[in-house]
Amino acid sequence: MISKIELIKKEVSKVVVGQEKMIDSLLIALLCDGHILIEGVPGLAKTTTVNALAQSLGLNFKRAQFTPDLLPSDILGAEIYDPQNNSFKIKKGPIFTNLLLADEINRSPAKVQSALLEVMQEKQVTLGDTTFKLDLPFFVMATQNPVEQEGVYQLPEAQLDRFMLKLVVDYNTKEEELQIAKRMSSGNFEKIQSVVTHDDLNEIKQAIRDIHVDEEVEKYMIELVNATRNPSEYGLDELKDLIQFGASPRVSIDMFKAVKAMAFMRSKDFVTPVDVAFIAKELMRHRIVLTYEAEAEGITTDEIIQKVLETVAIP
Repeated sequence: MISKIELIKKEVSKVVVGQEKMIDSLLIALLCDGHILIEGVPGLAKTTTVNALAQSLGLNFKRAQFTPDLLPSDILGAEIYDPQNNSFKIKKGPIFTNLLLADEINRSPAKVQSALLEVMQEKQVTLGDTTFKLDLPFFVMATQNPVEQEGVYQLPEAQLDRFMLKLVVDYNTKEEELQIAKRMSSGNFEKIQSVVTHDDLNEIKQAIRDIHVDEEVEKYMIELVNATRNPSEYGLDELKDLIQFGASPRVSIDMFKAVKAMAFMRSKDFVTPVDVAFIAKELMRHRIVLTYEAEAEGITTDEIIQKVLETVAIP
């Protein structure tokens, strides 16, 4: 099964240079039936990566560009009147796909963002009186502009909580950027092949579910989540006035899934605390609400999580 993962990565690397962490995070979210939010400046191959991933998996891929004038029906679809038949018919939106790229999701107002809530959680769309089940797997990769830019809307907490992971993507290294420039200027691109089937994906998912997690590691994960809600219990009194709301129960559920996938990606059949620590920030950074005092002091959720990781006893 690990060889299948390597085959997927090899195909994606035909068009994407570097960004291994982004590729790994996309695979973890996809194989755990989750969704991912990626924040980064333009030009970091976010769209290219998810498109390449869809091709290597043999899945359908659609992209929706979120803008301030976007309507929920532009994403979900709507009932359209057909004058010839004197009846209404359903016109499905781009949400009806396997991999959906919600590009610049924070460019659209809350009404559009919230339209994705049912879809992301229930894997279904309600149009008029009819509910449609989506074809599985269904995976949303949303990109987000850094909040300092103008013309953006902050994502609602309920929406953020639906994303299993939030990844902050940085620039490529100088060597990688040189390779990208050479490849783009020459125009020589290898064609991406579909290397896994739907059955292969299901087998990989089952193999991930079978990964062993020791009881002590399970307790460690719950302690990490609880420390963001009750920092004083762990001697983290300095965090008490910085955290308004700690990580939600969905974090615990997603963490139990994601660490298994992380161990699987590292060719192991059991989870270690290192796997937990490696992915803890991606799981929690968007699900902790800071107080006004913390924001005024420029404190980030990553710093909060780092202190929690340094304090909670490792089994």
